[in-house]
Amino acid sequence: MTTVLEKIARQLMSRTSFSALAMERAEDAIVDTIGCMIAGMNDAAPQSVAAAFANEIKPDGPSLVFTGGRASRSVAALINGTAAHCLDFDDNFHPARAHASAVLVPALLSVATSSNDFSGPMLVRAYLAGLEAQSSVGVGTIPSHYNRGWHGTSTIGCIGAAAGVAVLLGLDEAQISHAMSLATSMASGPKGQFGTGAKPLHAGIAARNAVEAALLAQSGLAARLDILERPQGFLDLFGGDEATGWTDLSWDEKHIIETRGLVTKLHPCCASTHRAIDAALDLQKEHGFSVEDIQRIDTKVGRSAVDNLAYPDPSDEMQARFSMQYCLAVALTNGGLSLGDFTPQAAIRPEPRCLMAKITMTSYSVEEERGVERLPHHVHIALKDGRRFSTERLHANGAIQRPLTDAQKLAKFKDCVRWSGRQDTDVTYASIKRLCSEDSVKAITDGLFTGRHSS
Repeated sequence: MTTVLEKIARQLMSRTSFSALAMERAEDAIVDTIGCMIAGMNDAAPQSVAAAFANEIKPDGPSLVFTGGRASRSVAALINGTAAHCLDFDDNFHPARAHASAVLVPALLSVATSSNDFSGPMLVRAYLAGLEAQSSVGVGTIPSHYNRGWHGTSTIGCIGAAAGVAVLLGLDEAQISHAMSLATSMASGPKGQFGTGAKPLHAGIAARNAVEAALLAQSGLAARLDILERPQGFLDLFGGDEATGWTDLSWDEKHIIETRGLVTKLHPCCASTHRAIDAALDLQKEHGFSVEDIQRIDTKVGRSAVDNLAYPDPSDEMQARFSMQYCLAVALTNGGLSLGDFTPQAAIRPEPRCLMAKITMTSYSVEEERGVERLPHHVHIALKDGRRFSTERLHANGAIQRPLTDAQKLAKFKDCVRWSGRQDTDVTYASIKRLCSEDSVKAITDGLFTGRHSS
């Protein structure tokens, strides 16, 4: 009997071509994630990880490390994955409830920057394979797995990214299956770590584990191929009370990046805040009120969002990213959120506190959410003059239903580069785009990040 992992591996191998739309969205995701990695390279979390493994970082190591130097594929993936996720500016992928690209891109780059054998098109194909694998694993466990308290980025993300790395390495169908099975034994990460440096570390660990699982499979190590569905397997232990399993697992002719897509973040904070932020800004734009006019704001969000947003009165920038009160208050005050709103100093400034005290957050009930993958987030704003405004958002800005414009994508990338202390001219949007089409990913990154120019 064919196992779930074997079915997934067969599906990945069967997709030998991709539509122009799938390729374009994958390239956008890769570029956006590299921008987030550049922006995050000076953050405390990846810097701490780099310091912990400083003795393994050398000028002539195999793989590029965004915090500086080069290291083994495993260590590079660990540091770069942490950098990709530390500012919470990286994309979301609803079918896996994961920060898919923050695991996939660092894992794939750790291999692709280690040798001239890996081209841009190979990188894009492997990205699409890893994303489809994440979605396929997620089908059987999401949202129950996530609601149970598991961080999908470090669990499902790890398993799917292992498949992507295996595809990049040119492994066969059986080896891809074993890579995913081995990654299942490495998958972990509780959402209780949200608001701490361990949360972005989850992405780094998942990226490292994905690389190591694929390398182990390449070397011949085998594991149970029914580990997702068997007793004491992933579904049994990690699935949660309402997980459905993979009995109805199937694939559309179109790739998941076409049908569901990714959510490219416009705000550098937990995605659980984004729909409420966008809804509140919609109301402010439509009705023209100021924060001084507001008497009360009530939000209603999903149960998992309430669990994620555990800091109504944050004391540092990590907690601020997981505070509905802080994010909503600052967004309405400034007309949006920026990387500068999430520094140690900004997080404790007194100015937003007055409005934060007026913001409440409630969740849907278990019964309301049962059997429904996604419900809209509601915002109700009462003004001091008696006016009342309400609206809802099913999709945040950056979802394929509300895509960012090319100008917004470019502006975000430039902001990320400037946040890192580099100049816009050092690493341009166009130069990173070249990664996806050139014959050698390594040659391009060597020219961009070590001062050498590729031919």
